[in-house]
Parts: sequence; C-alpha cells; structure tokens
Amino acid sequence: MKKSIIIYTMCLSVALITACANDDQYDMDYFTNTYGSNSSDSSNDDSEQTAAEGDTIKIAIDYSGTSASVSGTATGVSVNVSDAHVTVTSTTNKYLQLTLSGTTSNGQLLVYGQSRYGIVLSGASITCLDGPAINNQCSKALDISCADGTVNSLTDGTAYTEQQYDQKGTLFSEGQIYFLGNGTLTVNGNAKNGIASDDYIIFQSGTVNVNVAATGSNGVKVNDGFTISGGTLAINVKADGARGINSDARTTISGGTTTITTSGDCKIETVDGVQDTTSAAGIKSDSLMAVTAGTLVITSSGDGGKGINCSENVEISGGTLTITTTGSNDIGKPKGIKSDTAIIVSGGSTTVTVSKSWALDNGSESDDPADHVTIKGSPATLSLAKKAATIKY
Repeated sequence: MKKSIIIYTMCLSVALITACANDDQYDMDYFTNTYGSNSSDSSNDDSEQTAAEGDTIKIAIDYSGTSASVSGTATGVSVNVSDAHVTVTSTTNKYLQLTLSGTTSNGQLLVYGQSRYGIVLSGASITCLDGPAINNQCSKALDISCADGTVNSLTDGTAYTEQQYDQKGTLFSEGQIYFLGNGTLTVNGNAKNGIASDDYIIFQSGTVNVNVAATGSNGVKVNDGFTISGGTLAINVKADGARGINSDARTTISGGTTTITTSGDCKIETVDGVQDTTSAAGIKSDSLMAVTAGTLVITSSGDGGKGINCSENVEISGGTLTITTTGSNDIGKPKGIKSDTAIIVSGGSTTVTVSKSWALDNGSESDDPADHVTIKGSPATLSLAKKAATIKY
C-alpha cells in the first residue's frame, strides 16, 4: 500500500511539472502574438483573459482569524487546510477560479496547478508571518482580479521559513501575472519584494498599492518583462538599493497611472573582496524601456537614487513622464533618466529635475546637455540643462 502511494505521488509530481513547462510556452506565444516581440501595444490585452462560464471551476475560500473554510469541490482539484494555510492542487485543464474573502493574521494561499487560473480577491486581508501571502507554484499564468468596490490586502512577515519552493515576495508567482478588475489591492512587503514573478507581469486595470519597508526589497520584481496598460499602480519602497520596478526584460508604460517613490540610499555589499554599490531607482530595466502613453511619476530622495536606470534604450513617444530626484551624490549619482545606450524622445511630455548630477544621461562625456538625449520632431516646449529638462510635444 505504501509503495502504491509513493508511485502515485511521483507520477502526480511529474505530470504537474511537465504540464507547467508546456503551458509556459503557450503563454509566451500569447504574449508575443499580443504585444509582438518588441511591441508595447497593449490594446488587445483582454483577448484571452476570461474562460467560458461553463469551463470554469469555482472554489471559495473564506479566512477567519487563524482558520479558513472552503466551499465548492471539483474533480481534479484538491484543497488542504491547516489552520489558515490553504494549499490548492489542481490537475484539471479547466479554468479554476479561486475567490478569497475574509481576514487572517497568519494564513496563506499556496497553489499548484497545470492550467491558467484566476484568483478573485473579494474583501480579503491575508497576512502570512513566515512567507508569501499568495504563492503560485505553477508556471502557467495567474489572473488576479479585485472584485469591484472591494478593498484587499496582502502582507508578509519580516522573515521567511525556508521551503523547498521559491518564495520571493508577498505575492509571488512562478508564472505570468495579469492584474484585472476594478477593486483595490494593497501589498505590504516586509522581508522581500512586494510582488514578484519569474515570468512577466501585465497590469490592465484596478488599483494596486505596493509598500515595501526598509527591511524588504523591490516593489515589483519581474524576470521576463513588465507592462502597465491601464489602472492605477502606486509603489513606495524604502529599502537601500531597492527599485520600485525591477525588470530583467523589456519595460513598457502604455497606459494607466503609475506613481513610484523611493527613499533608500545606496546599498553597499562586498562579495569575494570586491565592493559593489547598488543605487535605488524608480525603474530599473535590463532591456528596452518604452513609454508610449499613460502617466508616470517618479520621485527618488535617497543618496544616488535614480528615476529610470536602463541598460538599453529609453524611448518616450507618448504619455506624461515626470521625474524628480533630490538625493545627494555622496556615494552614487542621483540621475533622472540614465541609459547605457540612448535616450530617445519623440512625443508626449517629459519633465525631469535633479538636485545633483544629470537630469538626462545617455553615457555621453559631453558637457552639453543636448548631447545627452536624442530628440525627434519639433517639441512645442524644449528646455535642456544639466539638472533640468523639459520636452513637450
């Protein structure tokens, strides 16, 4: 009997891992087809967001203090409850919708699955003292929707208990995350990132507030790209060397209202005898940074804090961008927009003000501010100085 259980468990684990790996390619194909490999157009975001009603499995989880109750069952979905820690394991290909409500001072939602699924936050307040409040352990996409008119919150503790799976923030997902709905979500990060994904993140609607304490890390950490096409995103990070948005791939602002505040100073670490300095930044992008529409406001007040710090081009073709840095330059240089390759402005409204160093810096050694940015077309307003730049079309 024990041998049979072990064999069944091994088979289930292999099936989940294989399914998740295959599903990841499907979602990357969807992302590429929707946005293009280098596109910032998010106008078709809703094309595959909602499953047909008949194909949806609905399970409700209600948190209450140190316990949780579950309603709704389905073949292929198992739910384990230990106090207020809920683990959902799904082997079905149908769309699974988990609706969370209620309040817990020490609870969690941990999900394993093989298909894209959704979480509806409907007046949920989840605090986990030793890990993420929500942890998606499948590489398939996760749709997070805040029900209309509801206020929701997710909070982690100041230290995580070590587990065999990743735990990279208060809200963590191995797969893509889509933010939908018209409610409000506040994410409080005390130990690590506020929101983190090992894939890409797309904000489409709703209001999301991310607050990360000095003991935490980034507001949003994403491996494969970040896009905001609608809604309201407000990020406040206080940790040294922390970024409001830290993206290892392309970063696109194509709509919505994004406000980022950083107050941390430079973070200094010594590894193998080599000293490394990391400055805080509103947005750190290791690939192209594009602003095509929407509103982006970044304020950085720590030593060396930057507005945008990009390894490739920063391209602004629309929208309204306002950046202010007030930090000192004792250790780092608090630049407004820094690009390792080029800053290209062809539309929209861009206003950058710094108290130290350069407002715009594309790596040029020139003392002429005009050499630090490429301007296309004829702006209605153009004013370039070392510590201030205004470009409005």
